[in-house]
Amino acid sequence: MKKRAPRNRTLTCSEAEIDRLSTAIFQVERPVNEKEITEKIIGGDTFEVAENLPKGFVNLLVLDPPYNLSKNYNGHIFKTKEKDAYQKWFQHAIEVLTPTLTPDATIYVCSDWKTSVLIAPILESHFHIRNRITWEREKGRGAKTNWKNNTEDIWFCTASDSYYFDVDAVKLKRKVIAPYRIDGKPKDWKAEEIGNYRLTHPSNIWTDITIPFWSMPENTDHPTQKPEKLIAKLILASSRKDDFVFDPFLGSGTTAVVAKKLGRRFCGIELNREYCCWALKRLELATRDLMIQGYADGVFWERNTLSDQPKPTQSLAHQKELFS
Repeated sequence: MKKRAPRNRTLTCSEAEIDRLSTAIFQVERPVNEKEITEKIIGGDTFEVAENLPKGFVNLLVLDPPYNLSKNYNGHIFKTKEKDAYQKWFQHAIEVLTPTLTPDATIYVCSDWKTSVLIAPILESHFHIRNRITWEREKGRGAKTNWKNNTEDIWFCTASDSYYFDVDAVKLKRKVIAPYRIDGKPKDWKAEEIGNYRLTHPSNIWTDITIPFWSMPENTDHPTQKPEKLIAKLILASSRKDDFVFDPFLGSGTTAVVAKKLGRRFCGIELNREYCCWALKRLELATRDLMIQGYADGVFWERNTLSDQPKPTQSLAHQKELFS
């Protein structure tokens, strides 16, 4: 077991917790209905499990598959493939998951820039591509012979021309540096006790995301964990309360946890037993704490600004009211 600093808040599971939580991992060995898998963490291989899933139950698909990179997922090794081989693998994933979608479903697909080149033609052949979001990872290794790579992509797709999108739910609260007035009154901004702020429409460039790190309670040892704030944007923009959110490559459980916090139904599939347990433990914690880092009072804040403001109400009742 890793030796961690005293203030390290990285979520882990003891052996006793793994034994206990493992009993809650849902196994799909026959055709199942929507009710059976609601709020379940399914253990297994997505390609095998998908064969027994119901048809047309997913309103929002969050797809964060292994990128075409060699990566060790807690003992499960995904190796870089030849371009044709990766495209064939990804095509298969899309084919087995498409029957689970409702006619007006939204699909978000995470990728890095190299993998984006491979998957874009496949996504275009199956769905309507609406946009490509690029978000900044403020972390990243240095580079000596190239530009430092610190961005990732999210492809915004829909199953048809009929889809749900709530732009007001994902506005970003920005500080106004040079407030403009008309007849002495603020134009498109509001003077608050803590400063002058404007709610801005979200673009497809996201620079307000903080990657989970050791002092954040949402952090795990998963090598490619997505931030709760990032997934919250997708869920709030493209699903209604009680809609079904599905993540077939769940990892440490971020999509399921955020869906729970925001009042959506959900399920996820994960091959690694320990990752399933991390997800289940995070779901238990989410029953007592609905807060999402960087999101408060119904708006998203720029990175590293919310901590400077008066602390938002922490009561569970108030949080439920916000997300209802």
